Amino acid sequence: MDRRMTIEEDRPMTTLAAHAGGRRRAASRPGDAAPEDPVLCRLVERSRCGDRRASAELLERLQDRWFRFCVSLLGSGDAAREAVQETALRFLQGLADFRGHSRLETWALGIALNVCRESIRKRLRHDGARDLRPPIRDVAAPPALAVANEQRDRLRELLDRLPQRQREAIVLRYFEQLSVEQAAAAMDCATGTVKATVSQALASLRRSWSPQR
Repeated sequence: MDRRMTIEEDRPMTTLAAHAGGRRRAASRPGDAAPEDPVLCRLVERSRCGDRRASAELLERLQDRWFRFCVSLLGSGDAAREAVQETALRFLQGLADFRGHSRLETWALGIALNVCRESIRKRLRHDGARDLRPPIRDVAAPPALAVANEQRDRLRELLDRLPQRQREAIVLRYFEQLSVEQAAAAMDCATGTVKATVSQALASLRRSWSPQR
């Protein structure tokens, strides 16, 4: 398995571990809303006008996040790279229809999510009905932010067992730091569905959570 990053630091894993253990960390709330990046807005407009350099710069700015996200759902670096290529193609094809009802990066993550879902369905058809959910990967981080290694390993193990929809919601909320509204836009569902799915996932994690001390 490719162990490249799915998060840029351990803060999301730390927050999730706190929630799984029944503790709240007010300083690390996921999904605080942020305004649209004006640079991205300008690149979108130029790309819509046929500026290939703007299109290339857009993809360069977004593809690392897509890769991290796709690895977190697909597990394999090779599969993630294929998913990123397909995401980039669909992103550029759909850019003319983007109306700004959600943030550009949220909309783009929704495209990546659909590509990952299709990839998982293809693998299921090819390999049968057995559980093919890949392990969620993370990377080493500064010691000040790191959850104890054994706790992180335990949490990853529990995340691996979640149903696909719950994994998606957890990745979007805690790893991608999306708000409930943004996660709902990416998952193409109601905000209440996201809240319920995250709640179910956290309840499952709490039932199984037994951090090593």
